[in-house]
Amino acid sequence: MKPRNEGLRQKLGFGVLLLATLIVVIPVLGIVGLIIAKGWGALSWSFLFSMPRDGMRAGGIWPAIVGTFYLVFVSIAFALPIGVAAAIYLNEYAKDNGLTRAINLAIINLAGVSSVVFGLFGLSLFVIFLRFGVSIISGALTLGIMTLPVIITTTREALRAVPKSYREVSFSLGASHWQTVRHSVLPHALPGILTGAILSIGRVAGETAPILFTVAAFYLPNLPTSLSDQAMALPYHLYVITSQIPGIPEGFRFGTAFVLIALVLIMNVSASIIRSRYRKKK
Repeated sequence: MKPRNEGLRQKLGFGVLLLATLIVVIPVLGIVGLIIAKGWGALSWSFLFSMPRDGMRAGGIWPAIVGTFYLVFVSIAFALPIGVAAAIYLNEYAKDNGLTRAINLAIINLAGVSSVVFGLFGLSLFVIFLRFGVSIISGALTLGIMTLPVIITTTREALRAVPKSYREVSFSLGASHWQTVRHSVLPHALPGILTGAILSIGRVAGETAPILFTVAAFYLPNLPTSLSDQAMALPYHLYVITSQIPGIPEGFRFGTAFVLIALVLIMNVSASIIRSRYRKKK
């Protein structure tokens, strides 16, 4: 009777897990399917690569696409090196004392702070205090600071996953601490570090509140020429045409949402391919 009961419990557990998975996945698939069905018809060369006209009631979304790429790449270029360096120091060099525990607690808390708070912080620091103005650099730095907790946390977990024996062998061969980190630890932690970068890319590309205060423009018929310019971005553009401008065709709204989802998916898949190839190479 006991083996039969164990098998029944196992099947019941698998059933509960499957049900929970379906509860999460099915609504997401439904939302994506609705966006694709209503937005596919709006996609065209003109919609993707032309400038907006008539107060964004006509034309395309090319400036918003370009602005989104600007924000993603500049913010990741700023946050990834700093986040990885901070994680290396905290995991490999810093001693376990009150200061490091306070820093670790702050990182965990920052990961849960609302994006609106980061937007107000970016407005106060970069736009007003440092006088960068409402610009791409202000928005990208704000987004970069917002993603730092994710990058630091995932990098630390990747470093902790590297077996201690790798470090011990390196030290026994006479390598310095930095040589050990550089040649024995980081190469094996790189897939986990790239995972943090992938998560950050997805969050940066889809945020609206931080760029609302620091970079986003309501309507720009031209492309930005430098990091000190304002820019349109797909999340804010979608918010504007959905809630602020009457008379926008439904297909235009869903088409913009479809492009945003597609761009995030493309960037995530590209980063995942790079991570998988490196992992296979190792």
